[in-house]
Amino acid sequence: MADKGGINKEVLKILEVAQGKSQDELLFTYKGVLFPSSTCSNETFEAMESFEAREDDVMLTAYPKCGSNWAVHLLKDMIHATYNKTPPGVIPLLEFGAPNKFEKLKEESSPRLIATHLNYDLIPKSCFKKKTKMLVVFRNPKDTAVSLFHFYNNNPMLPNYSSFDNFFPDFLSGKVMYGSYFDHAVEWNKYIDESRVLLLTFEQMKADLEVSIKKIAEFFGFPLTEEQVKNIANGASFKSMKEKSGETHGKFGPVIFRKGDVGDWKQYFSEDQNQQIDAKFEECLAGTKLGELLQYNIHCK
Repeated sequence: MADKGGINKEVLKILEVAQGKSQDELLFTYKGVLFPSSTCSNETFEAMESFEAREDDVMLTAYPKCGSNWAVHLLKDMIHATYNKTPPGVIPLLEFGAPNKFEKLKEESSPRLIATHLNYDLIPKSCFKKKTKMLVVFRNPKDTAVSLFHFYNNNPMLPNYSSFDNFFPDFLSGKVMYGSYFDHAVEWNKYIDESRVLLLTFEQMKADLEVSIKKIAEFFGFPLTEEQVKNIANGASFKSMKEKSGETHGKFGPVIFRKGDVGDWKQYFSEDQNQQIDAKFEECLAGTKLGELLQYNIHCK
C-alpha cells in the first residue's frame, strides 16, 4: 500500500520549489539536453555517474509520456506478486531527487526497481557493465507529442505553451525536456535485438495488456500464474490507475493520468504538422525494427 501522506509531502515539496522559479528557470541544460530543474540537478547527474547497478535490478527506460508510469505500476505489482516486496518511491526515476539518493539505493534490497527517461548515452555505465535487463517502452510520436504538450501545460514544474502550434516546433527539433524523441528512438533501435533489452510499445500494451504482462514477466524471470497476470492487468487499466491516482501520486495524479488514448493526435495536428513529422519519421526510423514495431502507418496516418 502506498504511503499517501509521504507521497503528498514529497510532491508538495517539489511543487513548492517550482513555484519559486520563473518560466525560464524551470528547465536547465545538462550535456546539451533540457531537464526540469525542480526534480533534476547537475549535482545529481554527477553523483549518478558512480551509481552501482546490479545484474538483478529491474530497469525501465522510456521517453516522457510514452507509458512509463503505466509500466512502473505493472513492474511494482509484478515485483510484489513475486517477492512480496513493495518498491519505494512515487516514480523511481534515477535522475530525480538529491545526490545522496544513490547512497540510499545501495542499502535497498534486491530486486530494485530503477526507472529513467534518460537517453541511452546518459544512462549510468554500470547498467551496461552489469548487463542489467531493461524494459524499453515507446509510443507513436504523434500521441507522445500531444501528451507531452498537455503535460507541460498541466504541470507547474514546466513552462507553459499558449498552443499546440507553438509547442510542435520545439518537440520536432528536440527543444523539450529530455531532448528529441527521435534521437531516443534512433539510439534504442541499435540495441533492439540484444537479449538484455525488451522493447514494447504503448500501443501493444493497450491492445493486449495480459500478453504484454506475460512478455515482461518472462523477460525478468517473474514466475507469475495466470490468475496473477489477470489481477495485475485488471488493476492496471487506465481507468483504474486514474481513479487511484490521488492515492498513488497525490496532487500530481491528474497531471500524469490524462487520457491514455491511441489516436488523440488527430484532434491537434494540422496537415502541415502531419507532413513534417511523417518526413522526420521517414528520415529517422523508416525500414528499422523499431519503426516497424511502432506500426506508424496504422497509428499515425
